[in-house]
Amino acid sequence: MHDLYHPRVFELAGDIAHIGRLAQPHGTATRVSKICGSTATVDVTLDGERIADFAIEIEACALGQASASVLAAHAAGASIAEITAARDALFAMLKQDGPPPAGRFWELRHLEGVRAYPQRHTSTLLAFDACLAAIAAARAPLPAAS
Repeated sequence: MHDLYHPRVFELAGDIAHIGRLAQPHGTATRVSKICGSTATVDVTLDGERIADFAIEIEACALGQASASVLAAHAAGASIAEITAARDALFAMLKQDGPPPAGRFWELRHLEGVRAYPQRHTSTLLAFDACLAAIAAARAPLPAAS
């Protein structure tokens, strides 16, 4: 049995790095939970297949903030594949009884207790979903000039 709100969740939620916005992001995305109204806006700059810079604005419960904190602490320098794998592992941990994410995002294991609360899954995944959408926006082809 995993505690939903144990001390490390609150420590993570209270210490989110890279809060704010980037001056000139390559990609930006906002995601909103229709269930609880939590929002995450992520800005990224890319250097090839890696995140060069990262910023986040997050308005969420402690669970969403804790997840955002783990992402924000390790996003800069991470490969797009690492971010994708962490989001997929977090999803599997919550919805498919999978193991916690490993590697630089290992502290997402502190959110294992969220598995038993499906209404909290969306806010817990929110920052990662916004990050992947920001990456997609950064990689999208520029519109043709008229």
